[in-house]
Amino acid sequence: MSWRPRTAPLFEPHVLHAVARSALGLSHEKMVRHVSEELARLYPGHIETRPNWMLSLAGGVMGIMTVLHGSLSEYVLIFGSPVGSEGFSGRYRIEIHDFMLAGEMWTYTESEFAERRVYRAGDAAFLARREAKGVRIFEDAWMLEYGRGPVPTVLPFGLSGALASFELRTIARTIGVYGRLVVRELLRGKI
Repeated sequence: MSWRPRTAPLFEPHVLHAVARSALGLSHEKMVRHVSEELARLYPGHIETRPNWMLSLAGGVMGIMTVLHGSLSEYVLIFGSPVGSEGFSGRYRIEIHDFMLAGEMWTYTESEFAERRVYRAGDAAFLARREAKGVRIFEDAWMLEYGRGPVPTVLPFGLSGALASFELRTIARTIGVYGRLVVRELLRGKI
């Protein structure tokens, strides 16, 4: 039997959304533990269950995240902020799904700017490839985020705020955690 890499997506948005909805109303610590443990049960060997929180600053949006899965073609993380933030979503070659765990997020796009779109706990937001949004997350807003596509193409924008402020620790931690998870997935045959 020859080694063949897995190129099909591992994660399905509707499954991730169901997991996010199952964590609604839990305290922050219990919510994070429930989401990571449930995903580890559903996707054995592909989920990092130990939280490793690191700052994230991109497009003016500052928050904190812990990466649950990282590969060349997909990522899953929990992102949010206890104080809120707003800025530019970025425009990517990947699609991004955000499943609200707690709090509230507002968005608008170039084509839908007359009214904000409001996402609350239990809701799902979607950012298609090559689209962008203005985004505002309120205090204590947390989401399970899933990205699908060529993930390394996201890194320049994802690290842009840290690069601009010469925040070397954030850059090193982000690349180190993501790189470790990518290697782990490659060794399992997942691209």
